[in-house]
Parts: sequence; C-alpha cells; structure tokens
Amino acid sequence: MHVSTQPRTDHLAFAAALDRALTREGASHVWSPHSVGTVLGLLATAAAARTRDELVGLLGEDLLGQLAALDEAVAGADGLDLATLNGLYVPDDLPVRADFMDQVRSRGGAEVESAGFRDDPDGVRERINAKVGDVTRGLIPRLLPFGSVSPDTRLLLVNALWVKMVWSDPFETSDTRERPFHAPGGRHSVPTMHRTGRMPYASARGWSMVSLEGEHDLTLDVLLPDAPKPSLPPVTAEALTALYQGLRPTQVELALPRFAVDTDSALLEPLAELGVAEFARDTARFDGISEEPLKVDALLHQSVLRVDEKGAEGAAATAAVMVMAAAVPVAPVRFAVDRPFVVVLRRRGAVLFLGRVTDPVDPGPAQD
Repeated sequence: MHVSTQPRTDHLAFAAALDRALTREGASHVWSPHSVGTVLGLLATAAAARTRDELVGLLGEDLLGQLAALDEAVAGADGLDLATLNGLYVPDDLPVRADFMDQVRSRGGAEVESAGFRDDPDGVRERINAKVGDVTRGLIPRLLPFGSVSPDTRLLLVNALWVKMVWSDPFETSDTRERPFHAPGGRHSVPTMHRTGRMPYASARGWSMVSLEGEHDLTLDVLLPDAPKPSLPPVTAEALTALYQGLRPTQVELALPRFAVDTDSALLEPLAELGVAEFARDTARFDGISEEPLKVDALLHQSVLRVDEKGAEGAAATAAVMVMAAAVPVAPVRFAVDRPFVVVLRRRGAVLFLGRVTDPVDPGPAQD
C-alpha cells in the first residue's frame, strides 16, 4: 500500500479559507483548489504593491514553490487518465512581458495564443470553451458564458483540469444498496457503496477521515464531522493538517454514497470576503504582466466530481478575464507661486530665457 504525499500547509490553508467563503448553508458544492490556485498563483507572481500583498496573504509567500507543487500533482504518467490546460490569450496590441509568458509556458498543457477580442469576442469565447470542453472530456462545455468576453477584454488566463481515478480496491456493485442519509432537508435513502478492509484512517480536531486509494497515487479523502448534525461545519487548515499527519492503516467498515456534484462559481465576491479585492479595482497592479494597467473583471470557475464503485472522475476550469484599468484620479500636487521664483523659457535643446522674479510687476490683462 502506498502512502500519498501530504499536501503543503500553505495550499491547505488557501483551500480551507476559500472553501469556507464558498460554503452555503445546506448546499453541496465542489471546486478545485488546484485550478483556482494555479490561476491566482500565476497572477500573484506578476502582481505588485497591495495587489500582490493580498494574494500572498491568501496563497502564502512561496508562490513559485506552490506552483511547482501544483504542477507536480498533474504531471503525466503512463496509463494516467489526466489532462490539463494552461492558456494565455491576448490581443496582438497588448505587450505582455516575456517573464509572464514564460511562467505560463512552463506549466503543463500550456498555450499562449493571439485573441481578437475587439473584432470577434464571441468567436474567442467559443474557441476557448471548445478547448476547455475537450480537456475536460465534455464535463465543462461552457466555462465562459455569453457576454463574459467583450471587445473590452484585454487578457484571458485559463486553467482546466480533468482526471479519472480507478480505485486500487474497487467497490462491488452488488454490495451497493439503499441506506438512510441524514440530509439538511430530512432523512431519505440513497444508493450507498460498502467495503470492509484496511484503509488509511485518522481522527483529529472533531473530524474523522478515510482515504480511498487509487492508481497512479490518486487518493480520495472522505471527511466526516464527529458531531452527528445535518449542518456541515467548515473544515479548517489545522484540522486538515492534523488528519493527514494522523493517517494510519486501520480496519474500516465503510459505507459511502455514490454521488455527483456540479458547481458553477463566480469568485470575485468570495475572494473579497477573504481580503483579496485589490486585483479587481482600477488601482490593481499587474506590472509583471504588461505596462498597460490591467485589472481582473471576472474570475469564473466550474467544477464537477463524480464518485461510483469503480472510482472517481473530476473536471475543473478557471478563467480570469482581465480588462484595462481606468485611469485613477490622483490628488493634485499643490504648487502655489506666492514667493520669489525662477522661470525658464526653452525650445528644444536651448534655454531661450532664464529669469528670477522676486516681486512680480503686473503687465495688465492679455490683449487680443
């Protein structure tokens, strides 16, 4: 039996924080910390000033180390059913810094392409949706809804991910049977899979966790709060860390519902709740992307996860839609000439007149 690598603590902290902001009482949801983290991480590497500080506050200081860990998690292997896309789409008239293009090109499934937002925004939208749909095997056919790409769009940064895992020890379909499930809306029966055997198990900080191992080092962790309440509490980074550190092979009698979750999320508001708002304002600083002032106009995310007796299949996609930031009014510098001063009248490379005025003599109003 293999032991999976424990996720980085900064990645767990980011995942737990945004998951808390995305949680809605009584509702299921799924999202991809990998996909969202990749897009935000790339933006953070090119951000400056307060824009960078807020992103680093959420993601952690070691941006390049975290991006490298995310890349390693989706590295290909023989027989692994996994596909990824990291796309940068820009118009020909936007000068993009070479370092940022290199950051995107170094990711798996990378492509940097020209995009005619001004002339054919909907054509660009459909082309990118088709790419995402292909990578996600049709599970996410329309990441970019109608109107999300406009002639004002200046840059699109897109990540997509699809993976299919096969259990190392599959559930027997014949063992699946109806079993009561205590949902927020009341108790009802759901098709539930069953398996008994030795599995990685941990219990810590009010949670228990079983890890279902698959081929190619893929693992699905199932967390259950100790308190038997329909309302699901938020899981903290500290709880996740303690659970991963506490995993031990244990004899477990497991009953797990088959399930599918599909969630479409707009992320600007949840991120603002976490203190990441500057990147969507006119004062945003993405100096590492372009000399043109840019801000994030929309951050769209979709995710799908399905689990059955054979394994699990997941797909996710994230798009950062960027536009030109408006010129921000700057408080004027006070320059009141109320004491002796110097004047220069010049043309090209020559000073034509140089004077010092200690007590102005009024020549009278300008004459026509």
